[in-house]
Order: sequence, then structure tokens, then C-alpha cells
Amino acid sequence: MNVIVNVVLAVQMLTALGMIGLILIQHGKGADMGAAFGSGSSGSLFGASGSANFLSRTTAVLAAVFFVATLALAYFGNARPAGAGSVLETPAAVAPAAGAPASDAAIAPAAPASGAAQIPTK
Repeated sequence: MNVIVNVVLAVQMLTALGMIGLILIQHGKGADMGAAFGSGSSGSLFGASGSANFLSRTTAVLAAVFFVATLALAYFGNARPAGAGSVLETPAAVAPAAGAPASDAAIAPAAPASGAAQIPTK
């Protein structure tokens, strides 16, 4: 499950970077970086309107992939954990396994966990 989340996150990041690049390359209002690469010229590979159609359609496809990846990450983020029950129902102190280092043992708290016990009295 963790591998799937990592793959979806990588896809989302790559599509976001791709959309940023394609939007900056497109020739239009606020995105004049495309003029430096010749996307506004009619002698380009796709012609005058062909490059605009190709870039806008590619941006739309990347936006759709980005939205699907965002929905998948939201789904995986809201998935219930595999263990049934509450964290409070688990045992507080777990003894280390035989041969395990002592640093793996759970340390009991020195003071009670209730807030009333920590309030100083007059």
C-alpha cells in the first residue's frame, strides 16, 4: 500500500511540473516564455494553430491525470487502518522479545496521565 501511495505521489508531482512547463511555453496572456522558443511562429513543426492545439490538449490531459492522482491520494489518506480497535485499548507496556535490546522496551510514564494530577495545589 505504501508503494502505491509513493507511485501516485510521484505521478502527481511529475504532472504538476509538466503542467507548469506547458503553461509557461504556451503563447498567450501572461505566458510569453513560449515566444522565446518559437511557439508563436507559423514555421514551427505543428504550424500556427497546430502547436496551440497540441499544447492545450496536452495540458488538459496532464490536468486530468493530476486530478485523478489527487483523488487517489485523498482516498488512500482517508483509508481506515488495518487494525481494528482503539489505540487506547492496546496494552501500555510491551515487554521486549527475547534477545531484543533493552532500548526497545516501552518506558512507563513517571507521572499520571490525568491533567488533574499535574495542577499545583496551594
